[in-house]
Amino acid sequence: MPSPESPAAPFTPLDLQLVLLRRMADHNPDLVEDARRALGASAADLREANRRWQAMLRSPRARSAASRYHSVLGEPESAAPRRIGDLECEARQWPLPLWPDLRFEVLVADKGAVWNEWLVRAPGAGSPRLRTLDDLTPWSCTVDEAARAFAPARPLQGSAPTRWGLVFTAPDAEGRRHEVVAEFTWGLLQRTTTGGRRP
Repeated sequence: MPSPESPAAPFTPLDLQLVLLRRMADHNPDLVEDARRALGASAADLREANRRWQAMLRSPRARSAASRYHSVLGEPESAAPRRIGDLECEARQWPLPLWPDLRFEVLVADKGAVWNEWLVRAPGAGSPRLRTLDDLTPWSCTVDEAARAFAPARPLQGSAPTRWGLVFTAPDAEGRRHEVVAEFTWGLLQRTTTGGRRP
């Protein structure tokens, strides 16, 4: 039986959750540490999962991204057609134990090409109450939820793959409006920075 360190060992849903956490550790190491412990994984497990994932992505024998997610997560909980602008795709969603109110969503376009991969709110799960800057805490909301709550929001190019940004205005607790830059990793809010006050 292969050891967990062996390249032949299956890459599991636990490993994928560790990969998501590895990207989030740059902004919220304390939250990531707590989540890692909740999964029963060590820091070495997190590093190894990320190393193996990167090796899978770079392998000359790499399968398509859509096939890779199916091999790791199994059959999706749901799959539905989605149209985004001129793009027709299928939205496939899987539950992840670490975030029970979220789903890992992969948008699959023609010939199995993956157009997007991120965390979204699970169908039927309650949306967070987003009204002021104080509500924008790390891991509190997804890209779509922040964009809807503080519309109009302008998208920003992410600083790395799997990262997104939004610019919008939001009030503080006293009702004064500020320009906000919100940063997301795998679709989940990581941090916000505020600029000058807006009229």
